[in-house]
Amino acid sequence: MQIQSHIITSLPVFQIGNPLKDVVQFFNDSTFTHVAIQEGQHFVGVLGENDLRNFEDHKTIEDYRYSLESFFVLKETSWLDVLELFARNDTNLLPVLDDNEKVVGYYDLTDIVGVFIETPFFTEPGGILVLAKGIKDYSFGEIAQIVESNNAKLLGGFITDSRNDVVQITIKIGTSNLNEIIQSFRRYNYSIVFGNNDDQFLEDLKQRSDYLDKYLNV
Repeated sequence: MQIQSHIITSLPVFQIGNPLKDVVQFFNDSTFTHVAIQEGQHFVGVLGENDLRNFEDHKTIEDYRYSLESFFVLKETSWLDVLELFARNDTNLLPVLDDNEKVVGYYDLTDIVGVFIETPFFTEPGGILVLAKGIKDYSFGEIAQIVESNNAKLLGGFITDSRNDVVQITIKIGTSNLNEIIQSFRRYNYSIVFGNNDDQFLEDLKQRSDYLDKYLNV
């Protein structure tokens, strides 16, 4: 997926010698969390809005060079890596550099998320499953095989959590009837964290529990 058309060129890139008050004004007039700083034609870092709280705005950006963070993307960076960098750096604006380390523009988090939700993972009809399995035991190849063995199509999937050697994988399947697929995943020792509401396995457990309750109350 190409996202270069979403590069914003209308936002400022400040020079290291600019007055700090200019950056303060930029943040006051926008909702962005960071802005790029250059020295001449070369990127030297980004300045965050939160960093300015203890700064003296009559000084220059140069006086606070030590506070600059160093994160950016290249024009060739894939959209998934761009999303990862947004999350990793807790920012809503990413500078985009060319091969000469010059800032050519920015990616806005809202725009890139918009690209993400236009993918078939979100736009195609289907059902969502969240699976869990040991980090050494799961396989995307196996997940695809399980889905396709039930005559369904895997529209996409990604890891949405990982802790204590267990990963959670969110997948979208091109059908809303997930019961047989859920049973197949259980046979392969996947836990179902989230599935459709008519999950027959859970319904059977509920019916048996209700029957047991009635039996014990006789």
